[in-house]
Amino acid sequence: MKVAIIGGGIAGLTLAWYLQKSGVAYDLFEADSRPGGNFLSQHLPGYLLESGPNSLQLSAELAELLGDLGLSDQLQDTAAVSQHRYVLRGGQYRQLPGSPPALLKSSFFSWKAKGQVLGEMLRKAGPRNEQETVAQFFRRRFGPEIVDYAVNPFMAGIYAGDPEQLLIHKTFPQLVALEQEHGSLLRGLMKTSKGATRRRIVSLQGGVQVITDTLAAKLTNYHAGRAVAAVERRQDGSYQLTVNSEQLVVNSEEKTLLTANDSLFTEKYTHLALALPAYAAAPLLQPLFPEAAAALAAVRYPPMSVLYSAYDRAAVAHPLNGFGALHPKVEGAYAAGSIWTSSIYPSRVPAGQVLFTTFVGGSQYEEAARQPEEIQKAAVHAELSRLYGITAGPRWQTRYFWPRGIPQFDQHIVAAHAAADALQAHNIVAVASWRAGVGVPDCLRHARRSAEALA
Repeated sequence: MKVAIIGGGIAGLTLAWYLQKSGVAYDLFEADSRPGGNFLSQHLPGYLLESGPNSLQLSAELAELLGDLGLSDQLQDTAAVSQHRYVLRGGQYRQLPGSPPALLKSSFFSWKAKGQVLGEMLRKAGPRNEQETVAQFFRRRFGPEIVDYAVNPFMAGIYAGDPEQLLIHKTFPQLVALEQEHGSLLRGLMKTSKGATRRRIVSLQGGVQVITDTLAAKLTNYHAGRAVAAVERRQDGSYQLTVNSEQLVVNSEEKTLLTANDSLFTEKYTHLALALPAYAAAPLLQPLFPEAAAALAAVRYPPMSVLYSAYDRAAVAHPLNGFGALHPKVEGAYAAGSIWTSSIYPSRVPAGQVLFTTFVGGSQYEEAARQPEEIQKAAVHAELSRLYGITAGPRWQTRYFWPRGIPQFDQHIVAAHAAADALQAHNIVAVASWRAGVGVPDCLRHARRSAEALA
């Protein structure tokens, strides 16, 4: 067996790591000179900026992987204030209740909304509906106010998505299962979460990119700057790759393939692993599996701009005593929200300064995401000044732009998942976030299970 892994993000690197540990032969091809995909940590004098995941849930899979890589001692917990999350309501930031009991005591939601939350425990499970969106599911169970001021900002901030479009059975299949099994979502959560502890939210001292950099350095068959331009299927069912736009040349004596610069690769690949975005996988599949390629090409990746704004602490009136703040769509804000980087990771910012990491884009803010950088910077500064009581200009601002951000688990993902399932009969597995799930724990779990199935 020999596996060709295409894509060197966290999913592809993790798959290669576990194949390597199991003694399965592989080659991992990454077009970029840098490993990690959207794991991107930028170091500026005195600052550490994250352009992809800002923090990670310390799942069992992540904890084990970090231990294997010798990175456990580099774990960095978020500050204690990170448990507080804020949401814009009525033009003011208000702390979002962190649990159903806290919700009932808080004044954040109206008495009507609280009554609908309590009433959820008396409602029966609805019929399984694979067309039901996240918004429809929560509106049916809890009413419109919970959707507008809890579900909507959460989906925009975490998934860059629109709950009116995202499908509940694809985005949160576990919630669908709880409703079907227990009748009430809240009753199901109470029964299944007894004794459970909240997962730690962590990063690494040098940023999340340390994980992918370390993984790549420990892989024996990782090939950076090697773009796979085409995939050919041979008569015996094995696969041959065109790399860097030059067909690999067969050396019949040694049964290896030689590139123009004499890098060696095994002649045949029995399996392919697609560890790259759906839009990048589609052209590779099109000559062999056109229907699957069309399904993958239809997966939506709305753009996202990440803007960083640094201010003197004395110029910011807000206490910034939390993880950050999200903006419901009904509030009409410019950005989807901001992480208060200097509050959750004080060591990443010079003393006496604060840093906002602000997100502009996603499926609900696509037009704003594509605006020129200078327009975005001015709009973000104006909004931050208004909402946080900022009385001076920023020390500096910068931006990182993702033309394609997070894959959307809307109606288009159904055909893509079906295509991925069908491709397994041809020894092609998909391990990227569009198949595994957009969360890092989802990608790690799926990659490891895929490695176990291949071993």
